[in-house]
Amino acid sequence: MAGQIFETLRRRDDARSQEEKTRLVNERERALFEKQQRALRQLVEANTTLPCTVSSVRVLGAVNTRPGFLKRIIDPLLSANKDRPYTLAEAIRETQYATDKLSRHGIFHEPISITVDRPDRTDPSSTPTDVDLYISLREKGRVAFRTGTEAGNAEGSAFTNLYLRNIFGGAESLNLNASLGTRTRTAYQANFESPIFANPDFRGEIGGLASSTQKTWASHEEVLKGGWTKLRWLGRGGKHEFGYSNIWRQVTGLAEKASPTVRGDAGDSVKSSITYSVTNDQRDYPLLPQSGYFTRSTLELAGWGPLQGDVAFGKAELEGQGAVPIPIPGVEGNSGVSFTSSLRAGLMYPLPLGFDSKPQSSRINDRFQLGGPTDVRGFRLGGLGPRDGADAVGGDIYAAGSANLLVPLPRLGPEKPFRIQAFVNGGRLLALKQSEKEEMSSRSVRNSISSTVAELGNGLPSLSAGIGLVYGHPVARFELNFSLPLVIRKGEDARKGLQFGL
Repeated sequence: MAGQIFETLRRRDDARSQEEKTRLVNERERALFEKQQRALRQLVEANTTLPCTVSSVRVLGAVNTRPGFLKRIIDPLLSANKDRPYTLAEAIRETQYATDKLSRHGIFHEPISITVDRPDRTDPSSTPTDVDLYISLREKGRVAFRTGTEAGNAEGSAFTNLYLRNIFGGAESLNLNASLGTRTRTAYQANFESPIFANPDFRGEIGGLASSTQKTWASHEEVLKGGWTKLRWLGRGGKHEFGYSNIWRQVTGLAEKASPTVRGDAGDSVKSSITYSVTNDQRDYPLLPQSGYFTRSTLELAGWGPLQGDVAFGKAELEGQGAVPIPIPGVEGNSGVSFTSSLRAGLMYPLPLGFDSKPQSSRINDRFQLGGPTDVRGFRLGGLGPRDGADAVGGDIYAAGSANLLVPLPRLGPEKPFRIQAFVNGGRLLALKQSEKEEMSSRSVRNSISSTVAELGNGLPSLSAGIGLVYGHPVARFELNFSLPLVIRKGEDARKGLQFGL
């Protein structure tokens, strides 16, 4: 009994001793940080043009980050690696550039602090112009786990997500996601991403997926299994992405009344394709823009030449959006009222499979679909374009656009992410015109493309207008709109009334 009492008292003393040690360490670090901040202010204020030599750079707080990874970012700061001396202002600017690169890796909390100090004057290896740089970091957690539910676009789902950050100490990440839904019945996805040469603007990714999606607008279910690899980099014109994917697809679970077109494309196919895209986003707030512009172009080549697979085509899409603020007389500063417009178009060009010479017709799971609460409002999912009976079978060429006026809610003001929107949107989706008597050839495809593009401008596009409420959440845009279709072509599936989009 006495031994237990002494053991308990000893543990309490050890705990108190550890707490006291931690307190003293924290006070020592705080005192050092304050000293360095004072030294930095004094140095910068009095010596911005003073020549200086960066003799050492010390990174504090990077417990789980590889020294070799940090070395690639920090080494260029050292004066020994420069062809001319720094001024103090240049040294601080270059250090801020390095800390910005560290920040963009997404593994450290903000802010990242910089401290400049002079080395010990008693050190015989130091010179009067030497300065030491200290970069203080605080790493983010390495594991994040989320579960939740989502609703939108005529679908509800539950998901589980596991995110592993800075796995090997070089800003690598592994993202695992699983979901069950009313339309996407099951979806499993994993992707591993890593910076290349410690550059946050040059990254590689490899991933895989398995999913099963019910496509009620075309009376079938689509099963996907496959993988991809991608390179992303920041360059002239914006963010670039080049990738290769190999996906096995299956059109299955046909409804009893599935159309002949859907039945003809049922079964298995393999798409082996390369893609290239460029995105330039200069909007102030992408989900609820008040000013700026956005452009994206995407090219895909499938099945041609050495790519092989079961399908062959070339696909190109262009998208653009612009936003301008509208000043209101009597309202100072940002009124929160803005006008946005967008335009997008796509073309699918049939190509020979492999090294064959005869182009292939497109399949239902490769064609474009148009319509939906966040696509062309006032129409159901896949509501525009060619149909076979009740099935939306997609098209090879499309164009769509919209114009929106966004106004803040009266009592909330422009600072809140709520807007009333009035909109007009529309589009056209067409299949290539191919004569049943004419065998498909490269020449017939070119003629079909020309005639179908000309048909896009023949008459008004399918149109709708409406009014709604928009909420710009940090991760998604929510819309509740009342839409009124104005122009509907024969067979198209319009929807008058409320639509919820995510």
